[in-house]
Parts: sequence; C-alpha cells; structure tokens
Amino acid sequence: MGWTMTLKDDFGVIVCTRRAGNYLGLLLLLSLFPLSAQSDVVFPRDHHFSWKAGKWGQCIGEECGSGGVQTRTIWCVHMEGWTTHHTHCQHMDKPESQRHCFKVCDWHQDLFEWELSNWGGCVLVPFFSNELKLRTAECVTAQHGIQRRKVHCVRASNRTTVNSRICEFFSQKPPGEQACLIPCPQDCVVSDYTFWSICSKTCGAGLQHRTRHVLATPMYGGANCPNLTQIRTCSSPVDCPTGEGEYQYSLKVGAWSECRLPHHKDALLNGRTTVDFSTGFTENNTVTLHTQTSQHHSHPHQHHHHHHHTHIKYPMSWELEVGYQTRQVRCTRSDGKNAMLSLCAKDSSPLTFQACVMPIDCHISDWSLWSPCSKTCQSTDLSPGYRLRSRIMTQLPVAGGKPCPALEEKEACNIIGDLLPKCPRYAWRTADWGDCRILPLLSQQDRRGANMSVLCGGGIQTRKAYCVQVPVDPTPHHRKEVSRPVNARLCASEEPPSAVQLCSIPCQHLCLLSLWSPWGACLYDNCKEPQGKKGFRQRRREVLWVSSSPPETCPHLVESIHCEDPTCYQWQVQPGERCIPNKGSCGPGTAVLNLTCVSSEGEDVQSAQCVDEPPPTEESCEVACPADCVVGSWSPWSACSHSCANKTAEGRQSRTRTVLAIPGKEGKACPAAPALEEWRVCNDHPCTVFHWEASAWGSCIEEASMDLNGSSYFNGTPTCAVGVQIRKVSCIKMNVGPVISKRCSDSARPETVRPCLLPCKKDCSVTPFSEWTACPSTCVQDNTTTTTQSRHRTITQRSANGGQECPDTLYEERECESLPVCPLYSWRTHKWHSCTLVPDSVRRGLSGAEETCGNGLETRGNCVGESGEPANMTECLLWAGPLPPQIRECRVDCKDDCTLTAWSKFSECTGCGTSRSRKRSLTGRSRKKEHCLNEELYPLENTEACPCEEFLSQPYGNWSACILPVHSAGGSLQAWMSQREVKECGQGLRYRAVACIDQQGHLVNPTLCTDSGYTVEDCHIPCPLDCKLSDWSAWSTCSASCGSGLKIRSKWLREKAFNGGRPCPRLDLKNQVYEAVRCHSVCSQYEWRMEPWSICTINTVDDLPGCGEGVQSRKIRCVKKGTASGEASSVEDSLCDQEDVPPTAQVCFMACPEDCVTTPWAPWSNCPLQCDRGAERNRSRHILRLPASQHLACPELDQSEPCVLNSTCFTYQHTVSDWSTCRLSENAICGRGSRLRLLDCIRSDGKAVDLQKCEQHGLVNKRNVSESCVVDCPVSCGLSDWSAWAECSHTCGSQGQSMRTRRILQEAHEGGRPCPTQLTQTKSCPIRPCYTWLLSDWAPCTVEGAECGEGLRKRKLSCVVHWGDWPSSPAQPVTEELCGDKMRRQIQQQMEQPCFVPCLGDCHLTVWSLWSSCQLTCLEGRSFETIGRQARSRAVIIQVMENQGSCPHQAFETQPCKGGKCHTYQWRAGAWSNNQRAVWCQRSDGVNVTGGCFPQKRPTTVRHCHPPCAKPFSHCTPSGVCGCEKGYTEVMTTHGFLDYCTRTPGVDNNKKADVKTNSGRLKPGPSQTRDLFNEWTIRPVGPDGRVKLWVYAVTAVGFILILFIIALSFLVCQPSKSTKACPPPQKPLTLAYDGDMDM
Repeated sequence: MGWTMTLKDDFGVIVCTRRAGNYLGLLLLLSLFPLSAQSDVVFPRDHHFSWKAGKWGQCIGEECGSGGVQTRTIWCVHMEGWTTHHTHCQHMDKPESQRHCFKVCDWHQDLFEWELSNWGGCVLVPFFSNELKLRTAECVTAQHGIQRRKVHCVRASNRTTVNSRICEFFSQKPPGEQACLIPCPQDCVVSDYTFWSICSKTCGAGLQHRTRHVLATPMYGGANCPNLTQIRTCSSPVDCPTGEGEYQYSLKVGAWSECRLPHHKDALLNGRTTVDFSTGFTENNTVTLHTQTSQHHSHPHQHHHHHHHTHIKYPMSWELEVGYQTRQVRCTRSDGKNAMLSLCAKDSSPLTFQACVMPIDCHISDWSLWSPCSKTCQSTDLSPGYRLRSRIMTQLPVAGGKPCPALEEKEACNIIGDLLPKCPRYAWRTADWGDCRILPLLSQQDRRGANMSVLCGGGIQTRKAYCVQVPVDPTPHHRKEVSRPVNARLCASEEPPSAVQLCSIPCQHLCLLSLWSPWGACLYDNCKEPQGKKGFRQRRREVLWVSSSPPETCPHLVESIHCEDPTCYQWQVQPGERCIPNKGSCGPGTAVLNLTCVSSEGEDVQSAQCVDEPPPTEESCEVACPADCVVGSWSPWSACSHSCANKTAEGRQSRTRTVLAIPGKEGKACPAAPALEEWRVCNDHPCTVFHWEASAWGSCIEEASMDLNGSSYFNGTPTCAVGVQIRKVSCIKMNVGPVISKRCSDSARPETVRPCLLPCKKDCSVTPFSEWTACPSTCVQDNTTTTTQSRHRTITQRSANGGQECPDTLYEERECESLPVCPLYSWRTHKWHSCTLVPDSVRRGLSGAEETCGNGLETRGNCVGESGEPANMTECLLWAGPLPPQIRECRVDCKDDCTLTAWSKFSECTGCGTSRSRKRSLTGRSRKKEHCLNEELYPLENTEACPCEEFLSQPYGNWSACILPVHSAGGSLQAWMSQREVKECGQGLRYRAVACIDQQGHLVNPTLCTDSGYTVEDCHIPCPLDCKLSDWSAWSTCSASCGSGLKIRSKWLREKAFNGGRPCPRLDLKNQVYEAVRCHSVCSQYEWRMEPWSICTINTVDDLPGCGEGVQSRKIRCVKKGTASGEASSVEDSLCDQEDVPPTAQVCFMACPEDCVTTPWAPWSNCPLQCDRGAERNRSRHILRLPASQHLACPELDQSEPCVLNSTCFTYQHTVSDWSTCRLSENAICGRGSRLRLLDCIRSDGKAVDLQKCEQHGLVNKRNVSESCVVDCPVSCGLSDWSAWAECSHTCGSQGQSMRTRRILQEAHEGGRPCPTQLTQTKSCPIRPCYTWLLSDWAPCTVEGAECGEGLRKRKLSCVVHWGDWPSSPAQPVTEELCGDKMRRQIQQQMEQPCFVPCLGDCHLTVWSLWSSCQLTCLEGRSFETIGRQARSRAVIIQVMENQGSCPHQAFETQPCKGGKCHTYQWRAGAWSNNQRAVWCQRSDGVNVTGGCFPQKRPTTVRHCHPPCAKPFSHCTPSGVCGCEKGYTEVMTTHGFLDYCTRTPGVDNNKKADVKTNSGRLKPGPSQTRDLFNEWTIRPVGPDGRVKLWVYAVTAVGFILILFIIALSFLVCQPSKSTKACPPPQKPLTLAYDGDMDM
C-alpha cells in the first residue's frame, strides 16, 4: 500500500491516495485534529444536574488512516460537584462518547516537531499582573518568580508554524512557563575601617582619615554602599612657625594630549590612498580613498570609509609618522587655587611638549575557514564538539593604537549528537596461532642437553593482535571481510586478547603389556578353511594401558610357531563311571568314557566338527580282588623338559603310579617297576618363533578409489577429501629378521591400508593495507631530509597443505609528495631617518624657544624576500621572526648641551673572564662647563665583559637505569619464544643529564657541551640464572617383593636461582627433590619344583615285602615359574615363598594283603566364598580292594571339617594403591601424561597372592588402574616490547623526565621464570634552559618634570633564564633575543597605565583595593550560580576641607571569578559595659563587615532602666530593673523600687566607697557574669515594692521550728535527781547592721 500526502501552507488539508483506488481522505482540521471546541458541560432539564464530558482519548485503530476511533467518559454531576446516576440528567442532551478520527501513521511524526525558545528572565510574580508594588513580606531566602518561553508546533521541513494540536498528538506540549527564584535583595557589604592615618600636618590643625573597601556590591535591589572614608580633625601640640602655616605650592601637570601631526603634514593626507583592513569575508583586502581635514587632528587614525574598492594584498611597508603632543602645566596652592608658575618653577621651565609616534591600530586578516568539528559522530560523551578558526596580524598596533582582537575563535558544533552517524568502534582482532614450541619452556640446564628434534608434550604458541575498525551496522559481506589494521592506540580502552596459549605436541606412545600366555594348540591358520598338514601354535599378550590412542606403535601382541597335524577341533575324553567287573565283584571289567568334541578354545561344539575318528567310548579295567596287588592311578604328566624341540634336545614328560597294597599268597602279583612309569614326547615343535612387525603409518595421500559411503564427515569433522594411509607389514623370524610372509600366520596379519582425512588446504590470509601514515601538512625547511609515509598489513592465517603462499610484501614505504618549501623573509634595517622634533611653531607658541634642538624621534624599517626585493610586511611577520625596533629616541644638540666625541672601538679581549672598554671625551666648550664634567651624567668610559665561548659541563641528577639496546628483529614474542636472553640482560648504557653553564653561571643549550645532552657510560645487567639440579638417579628396586610397592629416584641441588632465574622446586632438608612411583612385583614369580615321592620304605625283620606304616621322601628346588623342567635352573630358596615350602618327607602306608585298600584322599572341597560361620568342607575316597575278612573294616571314606577363617578358609579381594605421580614421556617436560595405580589380590590374612586367585574366586575388578593427567607447564613471564620513549614531561629545565613502559603478556606459571618488577623506565631529559618573559610589578606613579598631576605607572618586561623550578630557584636576566619577539609580547600586556599623583591639598581617590574573595549567590547554603563575583573599590581622601567640593565620587567595580564560596552573615555582640555593648555583623569566614545582616534583627546596644538607677552602687540589670553591685544588698521601697544599697555583712568588697557621695554612679557596670549572679540573688521585695510571698512562708516555717526546739529542750532537760544540770540554752545569733562607721 502506498500513501501520498500533500500539505497546504496553512496545513488545512491532507489528501491521502491509495494505489488500489482513490477515495477522499480527510480534512485535517475536522478529522485528524478537530479544532472546534465543544462545551464540557451540557445544561440539562433543570439546574441541579448536568452532563460532564472528559477529554478525548487517543485515536485507536488497527491501521493508520481514517478508520480510527476516539472515546471519552461521560458522567452526570450535581451542581455541587458530586457524581450521580445517569437518569438524573436528560438523555437527549447527553454528549457523544465516541467519534471517528484519523489515526496518524508513525512516519507522520517525522514531519512535525516542537520548537522551543530560550527561557526568559525570572520576573517577580506581581509584575505579570502589571502590579508594580513590591511584596510586603520579609524576604528570607529568595522571592518567587516566573519565567516563560514560546512553544510552537512547526513543520520539520521549512520551520513554518502550524496548529499546536498537531504536535500534541505525538507528544505532550512542553511547558511554556516555570517557577523560578530571585534571590533576596543583597545590600552592599564593606569591610571594617583601617587604622587612622597620621595627621596631615605636623604642626597646627590638620586632618586624618581611615578607609574601608567594598567586599560585595549591592544586587537585586539591595542598599547602596555607604561612605568608604571617615575624616576627623587632628591637632599637633606644636604650633607652626610664623609664615609656614600659610600655603604650600606644587607644580602640577596635566595629561599629555593625543599625538597629532603638524599642520603642513595634515594637508598632505588630502586625497591620499591608504590601506583599509576593515572589510570582511573577502579574499583580498580593499583600498579606500580617504579625505581628511584639519578638524580630525585629534583622531587621525580613524578613517571614513567609501566604496571605491581596488583589490590589493597586504601593505608593503608601515610608514610611521612622528607627531607631537602637549600638556598643561600650572602651579597649585595647598588650598586648591592656582598660583603664579614662578612660585613652583625655580630653575627651569617644565616640559610642555614632546615628539610622539602617531598611533596605528592593529590590523588583522580575514578569518580562516572553520576547522572540521572535533566531534563527528555519536558517542557516549554528551558534550558537544568544537571547531576553530584563526586570523593573523597584518599590522601591529603602534603607540597605543587599537589593540588586536582575539586571533582565534572557538565555537561549539554538532551539539545535537543524534543527527550524527554513530562513532566507529575499534576492536582487537587476532591472527592464527603460530607453531607449538617447547623450547621456551626449557630451563637453561635442560636446553643445553635436550634433543630438540624429539621434544614433545606441552608447549606454548603465540599469535599477533591488531586493532581494526568495526562496522557500526555490519552486513553479512562486511562480517566476512578482514578489516584493515589501524593504530593500536584506538583500541587502548579494551584489554588486548591473550597472545600466548598452551599447546601440545604428541609424544611416542607408551604401551604397558601383559605377560605372554602359554602356547596354544596346533591349529590351522584358518579353521573355517583348513588347508594342508601344517599349522601354527600361538601365544598372546594384551595391552594393559597406552599413553594415547590409537595404539599404533605398540610392540607385536601375537607370536606363532610352526607345528604338524593341526586340528581346530578334537575329541576330549573324560572318565565316566567306575570300573564294573565283568564277573563277580572283582577281576577284569569295563569302564565307560565320556567323549565330547571341543574347539581350540575349549568350548564344546557339535560332534560333526571333529573330523577324526572318535576314540573308543569304553576301556578295559580291573577291580582288585582280595589279596591282589593294588596299584594307584596315574599321576598327572610332569612339566615338559623343554619348551621346544631342536636338533640336540626334545621335550619329554612322564607320569607315575605307585603300589598301594602288596599281594597275598594267592593274589595277583604287582607289576614290574618299569610298568609303574610312562614317558612321552612333548613340545616337539621347533624353537623358531615368528611374528608380524608393522611400521608406522605413512602420511595421508589421495586415493581416488576411497569412498566413505558418501559421508562428508569423518569422526564428526567435515572432510576436505578422503585419502589413505599405508604402512609396511613384515614377517619377522625371532633373532633373525624378515622372512617371507608365508612363515607367519595370515590370520594375525595387521592392516596395511586404512582411510584417513586429507588435511584441508589453507590459503594465506592477510589484512588489507592500513592507511598511509600522515605526511607533514605544513611547509618544510629547505635543508630537511625527504619525509616518507608507510603502510603495513598483517598475516592472519598462514598457508598450509599446499594452499596459496603468503605475499612477500607486508610493509610498504614511499616518499611524501613534494611539500612547499617554507619561504625565506627577513627584516632589512635601513639607516635611521633624520631626528624629528616638535615643530618650531609649536615650540615657540608654548615655550617661546627659538633654537631648534632637543629630544625627538627617528624611524626606520622594511621587509625583504628571499631575493632581497621588498615584500609584504605580513609575510615578514609570519616568517622573519621578531620585528626589529622601528623607532627610537634621538636628540638634536642645543647650544648649551655638552658635546662629546663618538665612542671609540672596544679594546681587545685577552680571554674568558676579562673585560673590554671604550672611551670618549668632551669637545669644545663643554670641557669647561662644570655640569659637563659630572661623569655620572656624562660617562667618558664604558666597560663590559668579554664574550666567552667556554662552557662548563656539570652532571645533574641521578643516573638512569641500565638501558639495553633495542633489537628490531622479531619483536618481543618472537624473542620470548626463542628465549633470546639479550632482551633482559647484557651490556647496556645508562644516562645522566648534563647542565651546560656559561661563564656568567647561566644555563645554556646542552648541545654546546655535549652532542646528546647526556653523559653516557657502559653498564651491565646480570643475566638470570635458573636453578640447576643434578640428573635423575637410577630407580631404586621395588620396595615389595610381591604386590604393590614404591620405587624412588632423586635429584639434588647444584646451583640456586639468581637474578630472577627460574626458581627451584620445593626441596627437602637435604636439598633434594624426589620422584616416587608405584611398582609391582609379580607374586609367585618363583615356585617350588618337586620330584616324585620315593618308594615307601618299611622296616621289616626279614627280606619279605613289608606292609604297614613307612616313610617316603622327595627332593624340592626353587625355580623360575614357567620354565621347562629340563631348562630350569635352581635359584636361591629365599626367592620362593617360605611359608609354602612343600614337605620333603612324609609317612606312607603300605596295605597288607588282608587290609581294605582305598584311594588317597581327594582334595578338600571349597568353602563358601564368604567363609560363613558353620560351613564345612569335605573330602572323600573310595575302596579299591575289599578286606579279606568281613571282620576287617574299611576306614572312613568321607571327612568334613569346619571352615575356619584364615585357617581352613580364606577370602580374597582386590585392592588398589594410591595414584602415582603424573608420568610423562621421556622427551616431554609438561603436558598430558598418565598416572597409574596397581591392582593387588589380598588374602583375608593380609598376604598378597597372585591375581589369579581373585579371578579363580570370580572376583571382577571394575576400577581403572590408569588414567590421563596433566602436568602444568613451567611458563616463563612474557613481556611486550618497550614502548617508544614518551615526550619529555617538561620542555625545558631540570625537572623533565621521559618514560617508557612495557606490559606483561604472560604471567609466570608453575615455576617459570618470574616477571621482573621493572615495567617502567625513566631517564632525565636533556637540561635545556627555560627562557621566560618576566613581567615586573607596577612601579610607583611617576610624573615627569613635576611634583604632582597626571603621570604614568609602568612595568618592565625582561627575559630571564631558569632551571624549570622557578620561582623556587632564582631566575637570571639574559638577552631579550632568547625569549622571542618582545614587541608581540608587549602587545599582549598592558605596559603603561595612567595614574595620578595628588598635590598638596588635593581631594583624590585611593588606589584600587585588592580584589575581594570570590563569593557566590547562595540559597540556604547551596550555590545559586556557578560563576561568582569579586569586588574592589577606591575611597575618597580629603586633605583640605576647603577642597571637598571638588572631590570625585568613590568608585567600585566587580568581575566574575571561579571557585567562589557561599557566605552567611550573623550579628555578633560584645559584653555589657555601663549598660552598653558593641554590636557588629560578622561573615561566616570570621571577617567583620558592615552590611549583609538583616537590620531588623540587630541586637540592642544600650540597656535602659526606668526610672534611671541613680542610687550609689546601683546599676541597671539585664531585666531592666535597678539592682545593687556585688557586695551590696538591695533595700526596696514599699512600691518595689530600689531605695538604697547596703553593704552585705562579711563580704569584703575591697573598696571604701562613701555612700554619702555619688561616686558609685560613675563606676563601670558589672560584668555579664556578675549580672547573671545578681539576677539570681535573694531579694525579699519585688520590683513593685511588695514583700514577696516566699518571705511569709519562710517566716512561718522558722517560727514553727523555734517552737519545736524549745519544746524538745524542755522535755530533755527537766530537773532530775541527778546532780548534773542542763546547760543553759544558747542565744540565737542575730546580725545587726548599722551602716558604715562614719555614717
């Protein structure tokens, strides 16, 4: 939908058009903002109730346009204001509560806005109603006022005013008026008076005065300042001598008139063309024709402008014109009247004329263009920006001409920051991480002996950070492109990203392997497809733990040997039922065998798998009959004598059986001895062992045939391309080498090809070039070297895997475009023009002199360019340096003047420290004139010090720190990565500033003494030495022979760390560091090997075979477990378990022919795993031969015994040791490693047994015995480069310091080399002299050639040199050329000001007082403004009362100031004295003032009593009643008035005043403390003369008390039988006072 809006000038109509079709939109005044006001109250049918309507609400609608709706609230109200039900009002008159409106679109708001004027001044509220009467109430802090402003709704496009209702829809109308405060009227505040001056006359009557000064001027209608001067008469006891007290005379001069030209020169200006500099905003200045007449002599430098413009440039020369000025001279009497001039001028007439230079105003050029605004974008700082423009002087002001205005102007710009684009943001970006390096982590000791090519494990890598500008509104294509680098200072507000991180280089894998399993059966290489008659027997081992995955470099895990007649499946024969005799209960029989087909792993399979003929299922056996010989069953086959067969030996093993019972006479005989032993061949396979050996995987190469089923991911990583890795696999014959592959088992052959991911190609990425560095924008000197500018770019990603290489050029430099050479201008000093005197006509008219001589002025000056031709004066002002003097005083000798010869040449200098002189002499008649012979006025010899080029070099200050040379190659990170120690130690330089002093002791440029301003000497920073330890010792043996133990190795300290080297690890008291790791000794590594038992030996009487109990023995030896019996060699018995030593002899039993014969006991059955209480274990045996007689019983066939823990029953459990320390590869110093813990099988009695015991009991270990771990890397501190030396803190003097800094990029970590404490270095700057213009104080007012009148107060501008700490150190005067252009400096200062020296009797003003302290206008202690005011004043001094009619008015002035304070004023009062006290106003800072305090609150200064206190020793109390002094008591009349004062008895008042006299009246009144005391003294009579009520009460209480004492005394002291009597009662003490003795 598209909308079009058309606006009329009066905003009367808005026409809206839709693309879908046109229809009439709306009238703005009727629909958008209806302006016809409806009455809020509609009159109803009676006068008691009426409808009242609220304001229309906001226009609401789903879409903007004319479909909006406005609502308002309607209610019925009573005439008294309360709301009632709608039925009380007439329904027909009810106003509408809803109407259609135009809902404004959001974009309409941009068309209109409120326009606000500035707030007007604050005006008192009554003045708005034209009531000019002031408020009658007293002003306490401030008066309420009001200020207003204009508020208009305007179009944003052309700022024309429209109806306010339009803007009110978008936003509330801003207030048009607001309350304000006007401070109360503030009266003038003046200080206290000074002390009285001395009397104006030393004899007779005179005057003396005292003055005060203004502290604060009246404001806001306050009272004017009072008189600042107070005068009183004074007299001296000494009478004036006759004739001296009459009058005194003074020579008084007036002010010099303005400089004017003589009459004959005035005419020359008619029709003369001069330069006019008053035009504005034109590129060139114009020439105006001036016409002057003689009436303009008083203002010859003010021109009348006409409009005849001819464009020229600035003036070629400044013509200085010499004029004259005059002044009035008169003789005044001390009473102010004029007298004859001869009474004042005794010797010579005063000077009334002099030559002068015609004033020339300052001329300036046009303003330059405004500089760009300092604020060009939105920022968080809400302050506006500023811009500058400047102009230059084209004419210096001369002789009091109009001074130059400001040459630089500054104004705010871009105040509304919302209209500006957003400020660019700057952020850090980083390049890719560099290669992982381990070298920086090595200590000095490790670095010398390390093989750098095999280092692995943890390392560090670095990257470069650079600053870029971030787009404010980044678009997708902006986010991808790399921003160009900018100056790093723009990112200084943000912390730079980390430039160092840890990384890792993979190490060779460490594999922990199990022991070899026993050799397996002879099997086909592939049991599914058996071929041939040869097979393999294999043994295996497992990987218990690997340091990383996958295990690509572990040793082989399978070994194989060749064998004959392989079988993958074979029949297994197991005994079945017992032998069953064929006939009867004994004799030959048959035993059934159980046949199963088992695989090579021992698993039962189907019988069809066994291809060989099955063995018979029955075998013949025999059950012994009584008296038959009984032979036991075969023992197990013994261990094979050899593990394999070779040409010289083959493996054999045997089994035996023994005779259990001898036969009887008729029984079957025992077999022969050879029949009791069988032998067979074992391990008949050859001793040659074969295994596969695989090389490491090759690199990933492209292979077109590789396909990963169309997947674009491999292990979750997006693939660039799929390739293959290939490795070589060889069949290895043990102890020989590679053989053909057929010799190894093909089923165990490792893979030779596997898929892999080809690494992605990475092209080099670089940032765009940075902007060119700036070239100088001003002109350059002719002999300067060519300046260059540069730009750079940064590699953000290195190329890899065949990607595009990085460009060679990362830094470019070029020469700047040819800059203009600064022009060469100089001042050409012409000869001085002839001396110009005051015209003769003026001289004759004023003094009557006819001789043309005296003092005058002479001029010169010009500007030339490089070629020597005249140039514009403005150019010389810019480029030629200080302007040489253009005018000087001169003199034309008169007849009576002293004449002298010219000065001779200076004499030759003989060396530094000497002086030279020149001479002149009087000529002619001057030799005989007495006043010419005065050498103080006319010196004949002039001496000056000889110039000296010898200077004294004086070291100053302390030496700087040792500063190492800067190595530009690589930068700090690269140096840190390569461990270049030259960065922190080695040979350097240290600097000390040199002060260069000339022969006068003045500081001069240091280059006059040294080239650099420093004295330099070599220094050395010792290099850091890391802690050095010895190599690791050999590992100790495992502390446990069975199970888990510890093995230890150690290092010991060789050298401690020095100078910030890498610190030592934590050492023990022996300065050693240990490493302990877990170890495991295989339990049952050695075993007892037992030979068969010998024949049971029975002692018999004869040689007949014996039966019964006998003894048999056997041999045992300790051998290594797993070795064949023929290959085993005995070891020490201590290596085998001493607790399980088998018995070497035992009791045996040979059954007799009649005895019952049983088998040996079978092994005990197993107890429950937990060895439950009450459990038993059993064993059994069976009968081999029944007894011959039924009377002979067979022994028991079953036995049981309880399972006793740790005796007949044992439990087993797995235990793990603590984790070992983290172990790394031998070539790693940190990073990822592994830690182990060992698994043990512990019997319940605490004995460590073989792990197989736990496995046999079904215990499964679920705990990990290895895991990965990390050893923190010892990262040394990484520092940034030193920054460039900062600018000197002072441009001159000895206080300057230059500083450079660096920051820590990487903190030291885990024993790395610590960071140095010195991150900042300073060195003194060269000591350059500080030349300063020193402005002296104003000299006293001097009147030339007279005693009083108009004079000048001057001050001097001198060039001084100091050491930079002035005024702490004294400044020394030097030549003015060293400070620069003195004339320009004088233009900026007021060097002269008119002043007045009063004559005797003159009424005059004092000098200006000092500026008062800065004071703010405050309300209740808070500042009412930010800029304060301070005042100063001049008081009127009257010397003679007759002249007071001609006195000037006192004056005061104010100026704004900063740093003001709020002051309050309060009345203070002193102590009363004679009913009087001092009252004054005091400011809050303790200064006594007049004014400032409210007069209505002033305390009284005089205390009055009515009637007056005229009695002796009486005074008026603070309560206004007459009272007596201390030591006297009031005696009052019956009317309550004081009758007289009587002395209080016992009070020594140390005075003998006569009450008959009135001397007491004249005594000073009591102090305030005494008044207070007297106020509270007991007086029985009130002021009205009546006795007070408390007197009656005290009298009554006293009377009752006396009666009580009398009664008590009577009762106690009644006469008794006792001889003692009561003492008489004491008389009460009464005091009588008869007055004084002489009354």
